[in-house]
Amino acid sequence: MNDKLIDRELLQSLLEHFGDANDMYLMCYDREHHKIGSFCRSEAEREYFDLRISTDVLDKLFADVEISHVEAIVEEAFPEEYLKLCSVITRAEEKIQLIWVAAAVIEEKISEDVVLPEGVLLTSEDHFYRGLSFLEALSKQMIVLKENELEAKASMERIKESQDKIQEQARRSEAMAVVVSMLENEESFSQLADTAVQEICRVLDIQGGCLLRKSADGTSIDLLCEYACDKNWAIGEKLHGASAKTITFLDGKPYMISSDSMMPEEIERFFKAYHMTAGVFQPINVNERDKMYLCLYEFDKERVWSVEDIKFISDVKRVIKSILARRIAQNSIAGSYASLEAILENVGCGIYVVDYDRREILYINESLKQYTIVREDVDRMNMLFFRQSNRERVFGPKEVYVKEDDKWLNVKQTEIDWVDGRKVCLGTIFDITEKIKYQEKIEKQINTDSLTGLLNRMRCVKDLEGHIREALLYGKEGAYLQMDLDDFKNINDGLGTQYGDVLLKAIAHNLERISGIEYNCYRTGGDEFGIIVYGEKYKDLNRICKEVRAVFEKPWFLKGEDYFCTMSMGVACFPTDADTVENLTKKADMALLTAKKKGKNCVEFYNEKVEDTSFYRLDLEKNMRRATLNSCNEFEVYYQPIIDQEKEGSPCCGAEALLRWNSSELGFIPPADFIPLAEYLGLINPIGEYVLNEAVKRCKYWNDCGHPDYKVNVNLSVIQLLQSDFVKKVKDVLDKTKINPKNVTLEVTESLAINDLDRMQNILDQIKALGVKVALDDFGTGYSSLNHIRKMPIDVIKIDKCFVDSLGDDDFASAFVKMVSELAKTIGVTVCVEGVEQKKQLEVLKDMNVNLIQGYYYGKPMPANEFEERFL
Repeated sequence: MNDKLIDRELLQSLLEHFGDANDMYLMCYDREHHKIGSFCRSEAEREYFDLRISTDVLDKLFADVEISHVEAIVEEAFPEEYLKLCSVITRAEEKIQLIWVAAAVIEEKISEDVVLPEGVLLTSEDHFYRGLSFLEALSKQMIVLKENELEAKASMERIKESQDKIQEQARRSEAMAVVVSMLENEESFSQLADTAVQEICRVLDIQGGCLLRKSADGTSIDLLCEYACDKNWAIGEKLHGASAKTITFLDGKPYMISSDSMMPEEIERFFKAYHMTAGVFQPINVNERDKMYLCLYEFDKERVWSVEDIKFISDVKRVIKSILARRIAQNSIAGSYASLEAILENVGCGIYVVDYDRREILYINESLKQYTIVREDVDRMNMLFFRQSNRERVFGPKEVYVKEDDKWLNVKQTEIDWVDGRKVCLGTIFDITEKIKYQEKIEKQINTDSLTGLLNRMRCVKDLEGHIREALLYGKEGAYLQMDLDDFKNINDGLGTQYGDVLLKAIAHNLERISGIEYNCYRTGGDEFGIIVYGEKYKDLNRICKEVRAVFEKPWFLKGEDYFCTMSMGVACFPTDADTVENLTKKADMALLTAKKKGKNCVEFYNEKVEDTSFYRLDLEKNMRRATLNSCNEFEVYYQPIIDQEKEGSPCCGAEALLRWNSSELGFIPPADFIPLAEYLGLINPIGEYVLNEAVKRCKYWNDCGHPDYKVNVNLSVIQLLQSDFVKKVKDVLDKTKINPKNVTLEVTESLAINDLDRMQNILDQIKALGVKVALDDFGTGYSSLNHIRKMPIDVIKIDKCFVDSLGDDDFASAFVKMVSELAKTIGVTVCVEGVEQKKQLEVLKDMNVNLIQGYYYGKPMPANEFEERFL
């Protein structure tokens, strides 16, 4: 289990409150099947359910959960009818995160002889299922909220890290200004050096430092100044007067030794002797001789010196060197100025001196000239240096943007005495452009989809909120376009996810090229995109929709070939259709669903009828799930007679089993409405198994009651055939009913059979090996060739109704039926004609070698009892 996504205290609280409020008993497991919470009010109740929910029951429930890739609720049957046991699956990051196991006592099914623990919770069956649906949504929302919280926390940490870096740079800039200001200070060199060492230790948080000097003859060590945050760490005092030969780092080379660095043996001995963990030792060369050494060290903490640390130390070292050189130089204004200039030219930041009273620039160093201004450009110099009033001559670090150079500068000024005694301002400038750009990059990453470069869902919601608010305030209009790719999964599965990513990038690039939406395109999900049209561009909404659709009318070049991938798009306008982001996106999704139903590359605008249709679909889905979980008790199997016209009197020889749904809530639902939905939801598997079981049991009953040759035909869905254990399920039904397999015919559609001929041939061969017959349904409506028919292991060809409707009037229809009949006779296959409704159609078929007839002329699909009254 991902502990970051699961708040155990919140989960346990949810268990207790939800179970108590919904009269059910709950347990929660992670995806490794470890229990992480439970709710049961008393020990007696716990013992009661532990007895019935055994380890075997849980193992079977978990096994069903693992193979359920579509359903979120899985039910397991109890021996006691009044007990219900279901699991609710919570997924996140495409993985199962939680498995809720819910048990309930159904009050209306309790008989008088049932003994229950005192105070046991009772509920109704409907209330139990509604509670499960609510638990599914609530649990998923809990995970989603935790995901959003973790993402927001990570974003804030990245922003804080960027801010910390900027603040650290500002601190170093301020310290450097203090050190540079010492160039004109008249204090003693040792006092100035002491201040410089303290500034380094303060800014970099170093525990100790000192400035050492070799004696005139180079044999011993003198201590000039030292800083130590603990008196026990004042090693400079211990080294004072020591022989220079005993100090291994006094060889004129710079040393930067981190806690994890490999050290020469002599330096390692020195570190152990003085209990140091890290150190920096920099020679200060004066007149080309290494007379002084700047030493910085750590004692009781680990330290890895960064590039920024070393750069700052080197800059301060150069200032110390410059101060020393200035004191050694001739005491003349010219000499002092020359020394100052040489020093400042080598400092790693921009430095300037200005006289605000005279509006005169006295000095700028080479670093400043390189990235900001040149001396001759008076206007730009005035803009940079004299934008503030005289009263603002001295200020702390400020961020200044120079538009001409597209740079951000950190500027600090302090007042000093110039060489002629007048008051002037000394300023330091650090280029912080990269820091600012890094911060902007972090903000961009938070709002940008990393794959396509478009703005992401979070930014889309934020922008929509702002536009809707502005539209309500100022009477403006806008629209939100929600787009979903058609059959994108086929691209991913067929070519691989890398080519799916290439396609998504190409789509994003093309969308950004459409005038009016260049900066208002968003990737809101895996293969979902959003577009906001607002302001002056709203009048071009129809043109934008047409151009979006035109993008998908051309093929995409992937993996060396052209592939078509279209889209469906729903449009909702604001504030007319909705004035909140939640309602607007909901209505755009409704319009999108309508567009998908109409075909590929369709654009639909929201209207109220769309909403009614969506609610109807939601009702269908809810009631279908409930009916499926409840042993498919609302589904009925109807039977349409099949007539054998080759036998005398054209007797009935069996029937085709057809599914009907009489919902307790919605009434009779047409098959065209609920069968595609059942396939989409993955519920066609349990429903299909129910039909197969019922039809085969009914046929066995007919066989046992005087009609041993009666056969039953059962239609198969592609979802069923793709199940790895489907052939085993067919065998189990045959074994359980003891029916003669030749009396069972499984029907597959022509388009399904040829979609993957090799795979279908393999599956159908396994089915025929059981003794079951196979029929090719809807023949003539697909694209199969005669060669396909020859290869497929079929026993019956069922000619589609569309050819029968025009028999006697259309020569092509008559020729087609006759040709198929002759072909079937040649390859030993039976022909069945569907949709016969008129006597004249029957007369035409008599001379065409047609074996079986099915249609309203002989009977519509009817309940089993009616069929048996007429044909048994």
